[in-house]
Amino acid sequence: MAHRTQALRLGLEALRARYDQPGALAADPISAVLAYRDPGDRELAAWVAAHLAYGRVAPMLGAIRRALEPLGPQPASWLRSRSRAAASRDLAKALRDWVWRFHTAPDLVAWILAWKDLEAGGGLERHFIPAAGESADWALSRMIHQLRAGLPGSYGTRFTLPDPLAGAACKRWRMFLRWMVRPGWPDLGLWRSLDPAELRIPLDTHVARVSRFLGLTRRTTADGRMAAEITEALRSLDPRDPLKYDFALSHLGILGDCPGVRTLPACGACPLVDLCRAGD
Repeated sequence: MAHRTQALRLGLEALRARYDQPGALAADPISAVLAYRDPGDRELAAWVAAHLAYGRVAPMLGAIRRALEPLGPQPASWLRSRSRAAASRDLAKALRDWVWRFHTAPDLVAWILAWKDLEAGGGLERHFIPAAGESADWALSRMIHQLRAGLPGSYGTRFTLPDPLAGAACKRWRMFLRWMVRPGWPDLGLWRSLDPAELRIPLDTHVARVSRFLGLTRRTTADGRMAAEITEALRSLDPRDPLKYDFALSHLGILGDCPGVRTLPACGACPLVDLCRAGD
């Protein structure tokens, strides 16, 4: 077991060396966030980008950039400088033709205004800090129910607000929190009140598939329990920063470098080939 753990750690570090570099950002929604410099601008851009991060990569990135375009080069300042009514009016006009799969223009406008409401008077981060005796998931669930009560009950809104306490993996929320909390590349590390060690992996189909191949999980359903199981396995490799492997694991699938069947020589260049159980 110790030998396999060490081999897995070395394989994942080699995978990080392959993907943890700027060239891999082109296929990731965080690229739209890193276009900004100001922390407030990055937070707002991340709030939008993470929750639109589903579907095919190229059109998804286009939808994110079109969503942020009306807010200009300083989106946080743009939004803070306007009253809620003026921002709502201006955004509704600028985004009237915007749509991304399950999300419509009214969904997006409401989502941007939710950031304005939550950020006012103390910042967005405070809403995610667990109260005494609360887990991080309880705090996230509380935030989600608060948003459910204030946002329109459209399909896009419901899709955006799964509840971790109901067993949802909450992939887009976990990605947003990874961006905001984790200080290592490519993440932003803007929030300091939450512990990177307590983050849970953003579980998408790529991470679920590769994690099963590597024995990080035995579950077949991509739900909250699978995300917890994978995170715990990664935590055994690095207790302080378990999600440092997430970007590489996901991009192994996103970029099509993992064929899904363990075959040689196609898989020979993968640093995890000797640990992979695909096809077993």
